[in-house]
Amino acid sequence: MQLKRDSWAEPYKIKMVELLKMTTPEQRRKALQEAGYNTFLLKSEEVYIDLLTDSGTSAMSDEQWSGMMRGDEAYAGSKNYYNLEKAVSEVYGYKYLVPTHQGRGAENILSQIMIKPGDIVPGNMYFTTTRLHQELAGAVFHDVIIDEAHDSNSEYAFKGDVDLNKVEKLVQEYGAEKIPYICVAVTVNLAGGQPVSMKNLKELRAYTAEKGIKIMLDMTRIAENAYFIQQKEEGYRLKTIAEIVKEICSYTDGATFSGKKDALVNIGGFLALNDFDKFEEARNMVVVYEGLHTYGGLAGRDMEAMAIGICESVQDEHMKARIGQVIYLGEKMQEFGIPIVKPIGGHGIFVDAKQFLPHISQDDFPAQTLAAEIYLDAGIRTMERGIVSAGRNSKGENYYPKLELVRFTIPRRVYTQAHMDVIAESTARVYERRNEIKGLKMVYEPKYLRFFQARFEQL
Repeated sequence: MQLKRDSWAEPYKIKMVELLKMTTPEQRRKALQEAGYNTFLLKSEEVYIDLLTDSGTSAMSDEQWSGMMRGDEAYAGSKNYYNLEKAVSEVYGYKYLVPTHQGRGAENILSQIMIKPGDIVPGNMYFTTTRLHQELAGAVFHDVIIDEAHDSNSEYAFKGDVDLNKVEKLVQEYGAEKIPYICVAVTVNLAGGQPVSMKNLKELRAYTAEKGIKIMLDMTRIAENAYFIQQKEEGYRLKTIAEIVKEICSYTDGATFSGKKDALVNIGGFLALNDFDKFEEARNMVVVYEGLHTYGGLAGRDMEAMAIGICESVQDEHMKARIGQVIYLGEKMQEFGIPIVKPIGGHGIFVDAKQFLPHISQDDFPAQTLAAEIYLDAGIRTMERGIVSAGRNSKGENYYPKLELVRFTIPRRVYTQAHMDVIAESTARVYERRNEIKGLKMVYEPKYLRFFQARFEQL
């Protein structure tokens, strides 16, 4: 009998380990109460398996650590800047580079140089910091993602796609001159890490070229998106991740990038552009907000690690193992009957809190509640992506997103398959006692990005 084997394995071996702290249920309950039932306010030493985010939490390679030792900490003209510039040009194809301390620094500068008060910015689902920077610059965000993205049960392969009919309606209503750019995110975070198809990008590029509208890419997890195109889109199975990544970028005019995700570093980001005049504006503005244009708030060693990480991120075996681990966890959860966003996305598993806790209304924060209960069970830290993350509109009214999710985000090259088993089994235990769980009330709300610092009490 011939055995079929299609499993993944890590394309690395472990040289160093960090010991984890185990806690008791009593310790976890006390920690959660002190944190106001907000997993962002837990101390990391109180966490066993940390799935809060994949941002800045990945493990760097020996090559990256070696690069850290080659940091050129000159204030101006660091050689590491030029190494990063070369990597961005070769891997992504963009002409001009402005380094920033992380992705939101790039979002701020992009918004300042591109947006005028009264503009509108269409995008394939909002992201928290992106939308806030757009709003602070005077724009109004409009969601133009396809409807399937708001349905956690839809199996549509490319739920990150832009709905061109929605874009056309905005153009008809406001005029193309009111749209400075369309913001396209790859592996859309708040949709559950769902990818954009190359076909959709090509169609969007053709449309925007006709209307004179630019496309700016949120390329934070572009290599993950490329993997889904490679595996699911006709005509790409024989192309490499690197080839697909470069083609994605070719249909855009620039990009913001958080190196803390795909590029496998703990800090860093950039704004990449093809328009020299906009680059000049951004290069001038980065000096105001971040640092000189050849370091942008980063140490030389961090730029070197990011340049190396960019090249490692587009290696096919790395991406197969990275997505393979996420798929493994998602399939385990489905075996236990846990409702998750389908199909399984790129950077984590998104549990549907509305289906998990149908007896808790959205005003009682079901996703925030579920994240707290997951931590209580086994010390696993996840995060809310629902009404708390959505925030309020300019009138002070809550946004009510259709998706109310808990994100189990998997750091790259950090945890083992056994950790994935522990996570799935813990979530299953919480699911068994779901009918006993009560919601939360918010007792403190900051002005901006409330999900980071809000505090809650149990009902």
